[in-house]
Amino acid sequence: MDNKRVQEIIRSLGVIEVSLGGRPVWIEDLDGSLAQVRFLDDSSSFKVPVGELQEN
Repeated sequence: MDNKRVQEIIRSLGVIEVSLGGRPVWIEDLDGSLAQVRFLDDSSSFKVPVGELQEN
């Protein structure tokens, strides 16, 4: 995924499925090329490179 798409997803009013390593995440913020994400199944929050995220 790229920064432009991450920004579109953050601004979206709909729910867009995104995953990291096969696990669903919620994108909370974008800081340069790092996205602040939260796993939906355990609520842990951290930053990852945008390129590691996949839109489902």
